Amino acid sequence: MPGGVNSPVRAFKNVDGKPVFFKSAKGPTLIDEDDNQYIDFIGSWGPMILGHSNPVVLNAIKAQLELGTSYGAPTSLESELAKIIKSQVPSMEKIRMVNSGTEATMSCIRLARGFTGKNKIIKFTGCYHGHVDSLLVKAGSGVSTFGLPDSPGIPKELAALTYSCHYNDIESVIEIANEIGDDLAAIIVEPVAGNMGFIPGEQEFLSTLRKLCNEFDSLLIFDEVMSGFRVALGGAQSLYKIEPDLTALGKVIGGGLPVGSFGGKENIMDQLAPIGPIYQAGTLSGNPLAMSAGIALLNALIKENPFDALELASSEIMLHTKNLMNDKGIPFSTSSIGGMFGFFLSENFPKNFQDVLETDDAMFKKFFNASLNQGIYFAPSKFEAGFISSTHDQAIIDQTKSKIEKAIKEL
Repeated sequence: MPGGVNSPVRAFKNVDGKPVFFKSAKGPTLIDEDDNQYIDFIGSWGPMILGHSNPVVLNAIKAQLELGTSYGAPTSLESELAKIIKSQVPSMEKIRMVNSGTEATMSCIRLARGFTGKNKIIKFTGCYHGHVDSLLVKAGSGVSTFGLPDSPGIPKELAALTYSCHYNDIESVIEIANEIGDDLAAIIVEPVAGNMGFIPGEQEFLSTLRKLCNEFDSLLIFDEVMSGFRVALGGAQSLYKIEPDLTALGKVIGGGLPVGSFGGKENIMDQLAPIGPIYQAGTLSGNPLAMSAGIALLNALIKENPFDALELASSEIMLHTKNLMNDKGIPFSTSSIGGMFGFFLSENFPKNFQDVLETDDAMFKKFFNASLNQGIYFAPSKFEAGFISSTHDQAIIDQTKSKIEKAIKEL
């Protein structure tokens, strides 16, 4: 396997280390191939919000397993999960299941272009929407500019249809939207960014994106692959009280199995085949194992509604860490919403990708590796968010604080 892994961040290249290979997990704990235990603050990047090996989710998967793993045909499970999602995210009037967050955002872009008859997209530097050609684009020089390919293999002609602006900088968006004019198909954004570290969108920034899309007859796409059912039951859009035209989901709605979905206003979604001209398909879409796991997890989440408790738990750990860091004269900033959190080795909490680049990379690596040595498994990159689960009870929180104290003494 290239780099020995199947997804780049797992290689630990960002922290000058070697990847840890795991064999099992339970509750808040990961166990590696050498039987070392770690308190997990990644949670499979979101779906383990009620802890690893949750019995309700496992029982749902086991029950479906006896009935078959895949049919390549419709099941009532797909409709049941769609109804649950729609009950909590009402902007998703119609929903289509897919197999990953990347597939969900890719489909949103195709649908937006097909529905509007326009070609150009605005995205934000540092917001990662999967390895989609149209969206794997970086900003060029200046405040904002048309996109440049962020990876070999992406034609410049395709990348040139995507404009990349600074996150939380509405002036750059207004400038580019006016430049694009009548050819703006959509603006896509993570309302709570999780791929440049954890950075929440500012209310005025997101609200103005909604107004701009209305003004230009363009679609507003919320990529809530990470934040959906992670920061709140209704996702970030429920917290900001903003209704996007399309939403991409993933992670949590599959209970840990590969899954994604996208949905939005009925008149837009009805442009998809088989009733509309815009094509999208997938043999494993709506896989019954993933649907069963997602139904079980979302129903449990709705029943427990743990988001306030999750935010308090991560805040307690992070504020304790901040105080310890500051006592040593090390700048540290942090923020939490629901079950997501983030921290940076900087005095001020970043607002965008450029701010993140300026945080102390060397100190992050030292802190990450010192924490790992103490059995704390944070994301192995300063460009990733943290995730906490309801199984991180007070005893685990206290253990974490104690281990972090020991890690900081090594810095």
